[in-house]
Amino acid sequence: MFPDLFRDDVFRIETRRLWLRWPTARDGESIQRLAGDPAVAGMTARIPLPLDRATVDGFLVASRAANATGTGLTLALCERAKPGRAIGVIEIAPGTDGVMRLGFWLGRPFWGHGLMSEAADALIHAWFAWTPATGLEASACVANPASRRVLEKAGFVWSGQGIASFPTRGGEREIERFRLERGRWLALAAGERPALAAAE
Repeated sequence: MFPDLFRDDVFRIETRRLWLRWPTARDGESIQRLAGDPAVAGMTARIPLPLDRATVDGFLVASRAANATGTGLTLALCERAKPGRAIGVIEIAPGTDGVMRLGFWLGRPFWGHGLMSEAADALIHAWFAWTPATGLEASACVANPASRRVLEKAGFVWSGQGIASFPTRGGEREIERFRLERGRWLALAAGERPALAAAE
């Protein structure tokens, strides 16, 4: 799915404040600490509590393998001033039904500054610019309005509500589903270009 450009571990996306790069073994400690925060893990279906280092290491190995084969793209978020420290993760990967989905989490000390919106915009742009994909899906817990705002700011459109299994929480949660079509992304991107040119 992803082209060769993305399949080398020197690949990165730079934004105004962030580096999005392949996760490495050195990220294990910060990922365990930040993703293992109940306020973060509690809004995800995949992060178990407590989060042990073996689980984190397995995630890192699996993510790098998917990146290398082009079946998905998982990137660590790092502040540009501290590119060796992961503060979150963002990915586009196949869901259980094979549909490609955007997923993300950000460490609690970094909430409220628009960093995840910045990262999401950059990865979504790469997705549509470098692959032939026609769309991208995502979901957010109803109890997580911050994630919903990230998706809406990126152009995603609400596509329904449902119940999702949260095996790491031992139950189910009410979620909202979202979709972004290539045509909508192109229209939004075209609308931004004049504003950027005027600002320069």
